Amino acid sequence: MAKHVAVLKGGWSHEREVSLSSGGECAQALRNAGYEVSEIDVERDIASVLSALKPDVVFNALHGRFGEDGTIQGMLEILGIPYTHSGVLASSVAMDKHQAKVMFKSAGVPVTDHVIATRDAIAKSHVMAPPYVVKPYNDGSSVNVFIVKEGQEHPPQEILRTDWDGDEELMVERFIPGRELTCAVMGDVALGVIEVVTDLAFYNYEAKYVNGGSRHELPAQVSPKIYEKVQKMSLKAHAALGCRGVSRSDFRYDPRGGDDGELVCLEINTQPGMTKTSLVPELAAHAGHSFGELVSWMVEDASCNR
Repeated sequence: MAKHVAVLKGGWSHEREVSLSSGGECAQALRNAGYEVSEIDVERDIASVLSALKPDVVFNALHGRFGEDGTIQGMLEILGIPYTHSGVLASSVAMDKHQAKVMFKSAGVPVTDHVIATRDAIAKSHVMAPPYVVKPYNDGSSVNVFIVKEGQEHPPQEILRTDWDGDEELMVERFIPGRELTCAVMGDVALGVIEVVTDLAFYNYEAKYVNGGSRHELPAQVSPKIYEKVQKMSLKAHAALGCRGVSRSDFRYDPRGGDDGELVCLEINTQPGMTKTSLVPELAAHAGHSFGELVSWMVEDASCNR
């Protein structure tokens, strides 16, 4: 008898639309693979919905807060329903970019300098010398991200707008020029390395999720030494936080920094995008795993106590 998989998608975070897309495509691929699938647009009654539905496995296709910060994972642990991706602790730490960077640094994964400051302090004066990046430390998909260029006289004033829907505290980190590299981990195996190339200011929401917003060079055209280092650091980051299932680590590489250039890990994604333009399905395909095989592997890997 086929497993009954509940695909959680949507929710109410900033990344709702991305999650709906990811969840829909994963659900269809799971149906094609022979699973019984129920798609759930998550609302705050999700515990009652799942208790009544009684699925064998939850495929977590949620993005952003509540879906990838340990909240939904904790609820699934209480309900005793096996689920995909990382567990409570790894999800929570990965979502907090400050804490994740502390863990990375202790594990030997290179990171860049950063500070946490209030919106008012950031807008009043430069909290570090430009160039730097202002971004949420607990959100994803490059929402509410601002780049302050070298020589820019004033910090970004947009963060003081009256319709601001982010947090009062933000992360400010040194901007690393150069190339955007990313690598996925599937279980305990590092997949290939992609370079993300975009004509936009940076790899923002539009670049990630709009067709034509970016192009992907796979395999990334970097030296074998750097390619292997990205894979090694992705495995280290995955292990440092105790991630499970599939994760994706994002890096910046400046070939001008030192003998081999400067490579830093920006963040790890425990719920990476699974849309048609997403990186993980492309990396899995490059490693010989079809999209259906990828999501099936994730379902069979699901468990509690992750």
